[in-house]
Amino acid sequence: MSVGHTEVTGGTTGPVVSCAEECGVRDVQDRLGDKWTVHVVVELAAGVRRFKELQRLVPGISQRMLTLTLRRLERDGLVTRTVYATVPPQVEYELTETGHSMTHLIKALVDWSLEHRPVIAQARRDFDERQP
Repeated sequence: MSVGHTEVTGGTTGPVVSCAEECGVRDVQDRLGDKWTVHVVVELAAGVRRFKELQRLVPGISQRMLTLTLRRLERDGLVTRTVYATVPPQVEYELTETGHSMTHLIKALVDWSLEHRPVIAQARRDFDERQP
């Protein structure tokens, strides 16, 4: 975010950065916010994986969605794809240095989610009880 596109405001929980107009992070946020990216990155953080191995490790993902997710991550420079000339071809996926650099953010999100899970669950129950 460029300085001209951000505004920092203070609050009781600390500073919040927001974009006054399109500041160029939306496409990156969209990638991280899609349904499968975080799951795939978490599995790749453990090391090199083959396609079928990833498909087994990410429950519920279809072959098509895994292919699309990996292509998008590769396009964004977060994953490398290595094809070995075997029959059938062996394909391996691995996080790049940039991909590894975001794993601490994902871990922080997971930690936050686990810590606040009971509070969120209670808030949902309270909300649902107040609805007609």
